[in-house]
Amino acid sequence: MSERWQVEPEPGLLLLELYDEALPAVFGYLLSRSGSRTLAEDLTAETFVAAMGSLRARTTSQPTVAWLIGIARHKLVDHWRRAERDERAIRVLSGGLVGPEDPWESEIDAIRARGVLMRLGAPHRAALTLRYLDGLSVPEVAAHLDRTIHATEALLVRARAAFRRSYEREEGESGG
Repeated sequence: MSERWQVEPEPGLLLLELYDEALPAVFGYLLSRSGSRTLAEDLTAETFVAAMGSLRARTTSQPTVAWLIGIARHKLVDHWRRAERDERAIRVLSGGLVGPEDPWESEIDAIRARGVLMRLGAPHRAALTLRYLDGLSVPEVAAHLDRTIHATEALLVRARAAFRRSYEREEGESGG
């Protein structure tokens, strides 16, 4: 009784063999749908990293260009969801000051809101980020920050007030 030893190819080699053919297709797919070269480049990189993870986890045995395009599609949808969630959170944090009238104004307000958030103290920034950008519930935020729910609710009240004051101050300074 002889046993056969079959060596499976290294997952990275399978993807490497397909890379030259797949890269233009994946990048082109993402560029045509995102309209941004930088975003398409980032999402293309994320696509190949996810593909490698999937190959190493043995969820697929033979990668194809179509399979990679499917991963790219998921990466793009994930990006759109994150962007929408971020915009929603920024509108909440800014007290509804971001309006849909002018896309440039919305973008400027989003940039300003991110800047204000980054200048807040670490506890306020962490609480607001977890609650509004990551979409966690107050009990989940409390668990992440190792606080009680009531202490977290109080922290969120103070953080929202600090954010709003800073945002409005910056808006006044910029003449907005």
